[in-house]
Amino acid sequence: MINIHAVMTKSPILILLSLGVVSALMSVGGLASPAETAPPAISEKSSSVEPRAGINDSGLSSPAGIVNTKSFDPAAATKAWLATVPQEKRQKSDRYFEGGYWLLLWNFLVAVAISIFLLESGISARLRDFAERICTGSSWLPQFPLQIACYAIPYFLIVGTLGFPLDFYEHFAREHQYGLATQSFLPWFREQWIGFGLTMFGGTILLIALYAVFRRAPRTWWVWGTVVAVLFMTVVVVITPVFVEPLFNTYKPITNPEIRNPILAMAQANQIPARQVFEVDASRQTTRVSANVAGFLGTTRIALNDNLIKQCTLPEIRAVMAHEMGHYVLNHGAKLLTYSAIFIVIGLALTRQIFDTAVRRRGVKWGVRGIADPAGLPLLVLILSTLLFIATPLLNTVVRVTERN
Repeated sequence: MINIHAVMTKSPILILLSLGVVSALMSVGGLASPAETAPPAISEKSSSVEPRAGINDSGLSSPAGIVNTKSFDPAAATKAWLATVPQEKRQKSDRYFEGGYWLLLWNFLVAVAISIFLLESGISARLRDFAERICTGSSWLPQFPLQIACYAIPYFLIVGTLGFPLDFYEHFAREHQYGLATQSFLPWFREQWIGFGLTMFGGTILLIALYAVFRRAPRTWWVWGTVVAVLFMTVVVVITPVFVEPLFNTYKPITNPEIRNPILAMAQANQIPARQVFEVDASRQTTRVSANVAGFLGTTRIALNDNLIKQCTLPEIRAVMAHEMGHYVLNHGAKLLTYSAIFIVIGLALTRQIFDTAVRRRGVKWGVRGIADPAGLPLLVLILSTLLFIATPLLNTVVRVTERN
């Protein structure tokens, strides 16, 4: 459900939050990107569970011949099930995952290359000068946030354009190559523009808040920047189910009582404040199966994608939902938010030292005046990208332990 690789491939500005985005992805069920709603499938067509023998009354699936007893060994059951999967399909799944590791490296290198290019070419400094020249502010709109916005918009456009070839391969061509995507290019491209618009809008707001902190607290910005980042993530988690996900998919209440009622019963038994179960038309974009319990503070919603409903048995659906509800009941979202805050504050503290050293040595050539200068944004992204890349094994361990719970 959580994919650090997916986090790493977002727009570079979101790397400012990427040490904490893990918790947001946990809370929204990994639906930040419609095409990344579940782990890669072993099956040619989907990640539905096969074979379907051994489904017990509790809704938990087990391979044929495995008996559900108090001495049930999940590791042995998993090994037995994997033995039923044809070797060519396992090899295909392995290639997909292993290719994802290489893409993690390539996305990091592309982010680094773009940042260095913007600094060494002087483009970032010229964008800053352009913003200062044309954005003079007014009585109702202060000059500084307007200048940050005037810098951010062309910055996003440049970064998005330079990063598009790799995005196209990773999220369109490669997904079709492995039979995980169903969209043709134009619908996919349209959704990329919607996502890009959301990134530009949210990223600009985030930058305005962060640079206000940089300007007013030049020595302790890394502390207050962490506060801003955590607050921003919390807002994203709250609004995503209500305002973001419907931009990509249609959600409709599930009316089939055989599917709906057991899920609502599990939710009520575990104090999950959801009164309805929704079906999302994810098959427009992907062949993957997925479900989630998303949001909080009044926006909690249970959703199953239509692939799960069409391809899996009722016990399998209940097993998937039991896993997703487990994250909610065990309070994994809040725990990951706490871990993320720790990662962010450490990352920003290190960034402060590295940023100041880099500006002393190369600031004149780059035209970067200091931390409050938006021309230094590519340097921030460069540093945070590197720190995140180094920390990826640790972040993956945190997520893996959470998933095993």
